[in-house]
Amino acid sequence: MTAHTAPRSLRADAQRNRDKLLAAATLAFAEQGDEVALESIAARAGLGIGTLYRHFPSRDALVAAAYRNEVDTLCAAAADVVGSLPADQALRAWADRFADYIATKRAMGDALRSACGSDSPMFAETRQRILAALQLILDAGAASGTLRADVEPTDVIRVINAIWYLPDGPEWRADVGRMLDLVIDGLRYRAPMSGAQRVDLPLEQTRAPKSTAY
Repeated sequence: MTAHTAPRSLRADAQRNRDKLLAAATLAFAEQGDEVALESIAARAGLGIGTLYRHFPSRDALVAAAYRNEVDTLCAAAADVVGSLPADQALRAWADRFADYIATKRAMGDALRSACGSDSPMFAETRQRILAALQLILDAGAASGTLRADVEPTDVIRVINAIWYLPDGPEWRADVGRMLDLVIDGLRYRAPMSGAQRVDLPLEQTRAPKSTAY
């Protein structure tokens, strides 16, 4: 937990309760929107409403903390996927997590704008943190030759952010998946192959990528 999401040191049991409340709030906002009752969030976490208010004295405080927690989770996921998957697959997995983040942020909607203000410096900080997380994956992809090296994280985010404008509905996640597949395939295109890959390929296959690889 980062300093800005946990402003004071908590006992282990209090920290567990806080984490439960944030997890419950994130799911509740994603499923029911920003009008979900705080009592139902507390119940979902298996805690009383008094415990919720001890950690988050207002709805705005809970909304802001839940949003920051989503950002923390998204940024931490970059290092996790880079450490466990080839970089191109890591980017695809992280993009799925980014879609979860977008879905939650959309569901929080007016509550988030009310809690933080549309011009809050928190959003600028959030953007920089997300770009840094994405840069970690892009750097790994460039180093391994699985992703092209001539892209900036700002460009990738601009493209991925298009999922924000897809209409809600039962097909949203499937639509997102197809768009993300196209984005990742585009980032693989013209990526230099590693030396190990070149050894086993005929010369003509090392000169240009084959569209059938995607």
